[in-house]
Amino acid sequence: MDNMIALFIQYMIVERGLSTNTVHAYQTDLVAFTRFLENRGISELHQVDRTLLVLYLQHLRLNQRATSTSARNLASLRALFEFLTREKYLDRDPAHDLETPKAAKRLPHSLTLEEVDHLLAAPDSHTPIGMRDKAMLELLYATGVRVTELISLTITDVNLSASFIQCFGKGAKERIIPLGGAARAAIESYILSARTQILREKRESILFVNHLGDPLSRQGFWKIIKKYAKVAGIASDITPHTLRHSFATHLLENGADLRAVQEMLGHADISTTQIYTHVTRNRLQDVYNKSHPRA
Repeated sequence: MDNMIALFIQYMIVERGLSTNTVHAYQTDLVAFTRFLENRGISELHQVDRTLLVLYLQHLRLNQRATSTSARNLASLRALFEFLTREKYLDRDPAHDLETPKAAKRLPHSLTLEEVDHLLAAPDSHTPIGMRDKAMLELLYATGVRVTELISLTITDVNLSASFIQCFGKGAKERIIPLGGAARAAIESYILSARTQILREKRESILFVNHLGDPLSRQGFWKIIKKYAKVAGIASDITPHTLRHSFATHLLENGADLRAVQEMLGHADISTTQIYTHVTRNRLQDVYNKSHPRA
């Protein structure tokens, strides 16, 4: 068994020209696998079958290894057995039809309604920069746009009289998203007053600009939302995407149609939007457990 693994490692170094770190990762994975085999009295790789490989993946999972670790181990075993089969050291490949372990979808973090209220109230609306920040946060929560879409909006993308924005998302796909009254009022105040003061004599078509009058960057907005999360006393980690998640979650919790939310978020596949139904179900379960006298 050790001789076959040594031949494989040699092949990876000489023929494939892999880096030292990559080769070390293969070795680590294969040493762990051989220990698993030895503990079961197996000393030859030709004794390994598909069932044994499945048991090994279960062993990794039961030992609380991350899905990514299991997937990497399986990739190492696939490469090993493919090499040994191709070079005729083995007459069959037990790993060729094994499915890669799929990572569980992480449920997106969203804010409570109270946290959203505190966050949206955090900017100082008496200063031009505060008015800009208020408008950005209100728009983000009102529309659920991605941060890249937010900072790419131009003046002409906003229709305040009809209360909607025109947004170009992934693949340059256009979508129209309605604006609520609070967001419309904040954007109008920013455009009519603060934006002109920030720009001074500059001419710029991008809606949201930095203190120099240039288009705002993703990094710039990241710092802004982190600052106001601290001001609002939000203890949980918050990212620019958090308001997008909160937008979708709060809509669905209040009875919005899943297809409508999909359209507003710009998801090509509704299965992407459906993750928010898991969030709302979890929240309903929490409410039930806390509120029902016999829960």
